[in-house]
Amino acid sequence: MTEATFLALGDSYTIGEGVPVQGRWPVQLVARLRERGVMVGDPRIIATTGWTTDELSIAMDEAALRGSVGLVTLLIGVNNQYRGRSASEYREQFLTLLHRAIALAGDSRRVIVVSIPDWGVTAFAEGRDRAAIASDIDTFNAIAHDETIRAHARWADVTPASRAAGATPGMLVEDGLHPSAAQYATWVDVILPEAQAALRELHR
Repeated sequence: MTEATFLALGDSYTIGEGVPVQGRWPVQLVARLRERGVMVGDPRIIATTGWTTDELSIAMDEAALRGSVGLVTLLIGVNNQYRGRSASEYREQFLTLLHRAIALAGDSRRVIVVSIPDWGVTAFAEGRDRAAIASDIDTFNAIAHDETIRAHARWADVTPASRAAGATPGMLVEDGLHPSAAQYATWVDVILPEAQAALRELHR
């Protein structure tokens, strides 16, 4: 049996800003899957700190992605929120990305959308309107969840884990904003069951 391929699409959270390669959640996810006997290759990550939905789409164009992918994850939108971009624009551009992810997987059940974490709870957000940030994040996540369920793709809600981590020592990297490997491990707890179910679809 050949290894399933894995494509992770996103921004700083997917590339793991400030953590070593092994600390990135897609890499941790692969390790956890392999521990459970799931044959999956190393993740191909298309993600850069600061990317918005449209910038990720451009990067996907430049990557000239082809062929069927065993598992695709999509986590995008925090920079749309941070830059004050509209929810309506996010819905339109997110939906385009979701449809592209599904086309790459060839099956919506092998696409996992990961929710946007709440950066408003971090030390970096000190002095900002944390309630407004949380409200914006909830709005964007409601859009992503709505479109994900409508498309029959999978949803992994890591936002509660991000809020629980807050500014707890050890849960953020030195910039006081991005998650540490330890926090990403709590996200993997949420994503793992969806990934296992998604990859079972390959062998039906």
